Amino acid sequence: MNDIVRKTIIYSLAGIMQIGLGIAVTEASPVPAGNWQQQTIRMDQPQNQQGDHDKRLREEKQRHENEMKRRPNEGEKEWHERQERENQRHEQTLREMQ
Repeated sequence: MNDIVRKTIIYSLAGIMQIGLGIAVTEASPVPAGNWQQQTIRMDQPQNQQGDHDKRLREEKQRHENEMKRRPNEGEKEWHERQERENQRHEQTLREMQ
């Protein structure tokens, strides 16, 4: 009889501890139960904005690379002047993007 009572008490305490731990984890969850969908929407928006930013940055770098190449029938002096203007314009564009 004494052995059955002891096992019942031990299993009861173990069950109570598991329930308490489960409640604590649920309460500490960063996502409230009612606002789950709203937070998911907010998390999607920055990813889309980041994708747009990356796309614009790639396009700007490609355009800059094409502009920096020397054109036919262009003198050395004109080419360097155009490179300086393009570098200034490129840096200005990159600052505006950030």
